[in-house]
Amino acid sequence: MAQTTEDATKESAPAPRARGTVLLRAQEAPETHDGPLTVGIVGLGLIGGSFAKAYREAGWRVLAYDVDDDAMAIARIETIDGTLDATTAGSCDLILLCVYPGAAIDWLTRNADNVGAGAIVIDCCGVKAEVVHACMPLAEGRPFTYVGGHPMAGTQYSGFKYARANLYHGAPMVIVPPRTDDAALLDRIRQLLAPAGFGRFMVTTAEEHDRRIAYTSQLAHVVSNAYVKSPTAQGHQGFSAGSYRDLTRVAWLNETMWTELFLDNRDNLLYEVNHLIDELAKYRDALAARDADALRDLLREGREAKERAERRGGAR
Repeated sequence: MAQTTEDATKESAPAPRARGTVLLRAQEAPETHDGPLTVGIVGLGLIGGSFAKAYREAGWRVLAYDVDDDAMAIARIETIDGTLDATTAGSCDLILLCVYPGAAIDWLTRNADNVGAGAIVIDCCGVKAEVVHACMPLAEGRPFTYVGGHPMAGTQYSGFKYARANLYHGAPMVIVPPRTDDAALLDRIRQLLAPAGFGRFMVTTAEEHDRRIAYTSQLAHVVSNAYVKSPTAQGHQGFSAGSYRDLTRVAWLNETMWTELFLDNRDNLLYEVNHLIDELAKYRDALAARDADALRDLLREGREAKERAERRGGAR
């Protein structure tokens, strides 16, 4: 199943952290073990496919499942070693759920009894509260650990054909563990995710993740998608450069996936959309009134807000 996730900066400076959010540096390599470790990947779109290729390069045994038979057939040629199913899930040291939120919940609900002792299951969905609140109880009383996750990397494209082993190199990985103070678990997570090459890990809560992602990613997709609907966009060739490309890049999205993500994070996204509408109204009113002073003030405020965000280490 094709899946993309939000694109995010890969800058080295850490983002400002809210209360309960902890920065962990990435570990260069996992501990040595006897024989190869096994990763199971649900979903071979951009995200799951890139994980599969990264773990394959690192020498892991890679099992995978996707509803798309063609994606599975292509992946079997040079990327995966076998199929992830009820009979093989128990052999996995790590399972990555790289599908839509509802599908991730459904897979773990059906396979919780098949996951092996000591394994870690990480969902890689773009929203966390909906998934974490459904999946965390499934691990209670069972011998595996469930962890919410969100790799902050991606492109506007989806599908296994766009997957690449270095997609996550230097990127942040957001982690929502059962407990944020379990140092042994966090160290184990870093070891298991080392083949992906993440630059750092942000440990936070599901609610804090969703509040922030509504602004940094979801609102950006809404704005891009709405902006390109102007009739003028159809005649942009020859009159557009970097500004147009930057603003419209993520308008090329997977509408089915993003609909689910938006609705799962409805309240946070509505807050950001309403705030943006209020701000746009100020620009509209200043233009309509030919009020140069008001327009200049608005533009200055935006520039200064960007500068403050940069000084705090925010996304560029």
